Amino acid sequence: MVQVTEKSRASAKAAPHALDAQLGRERPTDTPERGSAPLSGSPADPVIARSNIGHMSVDDAPRQERRLTSRGAVTRDRIVQAAADLFYVRGVNAVSLDDVRATSGTSKSQLYRHFADKDQLVHSVIELRTDQVLNRDRQMLERMNSIRALERWSDKLIHLNSLQDGAYGCALGSLVSARAAQDPTSRNKLAETFAEWQQLISAGLKRMQENGSLREGADPEQLATAVMAALQGGYLLAQTAQDVEPMRISMQMALNYVRSYVVD
Repeated sequence: MVQVTEKSRASAKAAPHALDAQLGRERPTDTPERGSAPLSGSPADPVIARSNIGHMSVDDAPRQERRLTSRGAVTRDRIVQAAADLFYVRGVNAVSLDDVRATSGTSKSQLYRHFADKDQLVHSVIELRTDQVLNRDRQMLERMNSIRALERWSDKLIHLNSLQDGAYGCALGSLVSARAAQDPTSRNKLAETFAEWQQLISAGLKRMQENGSLREGADPEQLATAVMAALQGGYLLAQTAQDVEPMRISMQMALNYVRSYVVD
């Protein structure tokens, strides 16, 4: 039987609330507990309802030739959410499968029924984080057609990160630093996600060009790259300083660069 250490308990309790802050979602007050750790992956969680973590990924397909039962899907979702929460606060490399089992309240046989190893679990966490982060930002970026709209999106992310004093970094960026060098599948999945995230920004900048608020000579793709680089660098510096101010400065500089192309 896995022993839950005080460190595991503390991480499990802090993780869902830390990520809720970054994703800009409220935690339901009646979220049920399982074992010692309240998880943000409960069926009542609206973010999980919008995600597809209950579906089988390419990595899982060979191990799941038959369709998951409803109970199996709930168990799988709980495992993925527990892993995602722990990875976010403690880092992927500091979390073991035993930690995930203890936090999710699952047995070894349940965990290995869904995931052959930690790599497969990480891949599912990446899919979950992709859904959560992109769903959050689509709400603003798909309607972006002015510099003020870009500023509002930036202000929102800075505010959400300030709720945790920048402590944990970007939910996606932290996975890149932990897995890119050793796991090509994770790197490719994350590269696709960042490309899609950046495309949301560049599409908004193109709309600005179309409505005449951004100069013809501006390159939306390059501007979007600059904004994304400032965002990720800001997350990292805020995490290191435990202070959101470096993120605020980096985003301000990037937006000033975009403003240099705005038509007065």
